[in-house]
Amino acid sequence: MAVLKVIEVLANSDKSWEDATRKAVDQAAKSVKNIKSVYVNEQSAMVDDGKVTEFRVNVKITFEVK
Repeated sequence: MAVLKVIEVLANSDKSWEDATRKAVDQAAKSVKNIKSVYVNEQSAMVDDGKVTEFRVNVKITFEVK
């Protein structure tokens, strides 16, 4: 039986929500091993002068505890 744990991570990108999600996983992987999935819980964006300037995600990262 596998034991899984979930952490919540916030990340941002000036390119896209997908890039912000990748950054969240890449950063978490530096200290968390055995990442199995990522769930995008929430998306938002910052707007300046009528243009989107930053994409933000709130993700839940699931990893296996060995």
